[in-house]
Amino acid sequence: MANLGTIKSAFGKWVLGVALLAAAPASAAKPNADCTYHGFKLYGDVQIVQSFPDIKVQIVNSFPDLKVKFVGSFPDSCGKWRFVDSFPDLKVQYVDSFPDLKIQIVDSFPGIP
Repeated sequence: MANLGTIKSAFGKWVLGVALLAAAPASAAKPNADCTYHGFKLYGDVQIVQSFPDIKVQIVNSFPDLKVKFVGSFPDSCGKWRFVDSFPDLKVQYVDSFPDLKIQIVDSFPGIP
């Protein structure tokens, strides 16, 4: 029969493993330093779609992965999005849960926080 110390040690390792696995998906949703996510530029002409997006985003008020500013022209730097109906650089779907990225809508200083 196993002693109590061995059981506590095994349980502690199990709890640590579960905690690490639970934290892994939360850290996966980060844009790269060059303002891309899985090869998609996070600036430029953006089309909102209901299916088959390039990325799924959730709008948040705090702790975003990307700060986004909507512009009418020259969406040429990180976080600047211009909405279009055709020929987008990026197709985005808004979701309430399980996003690829969390974005915050801003009036100034778009980009990676």
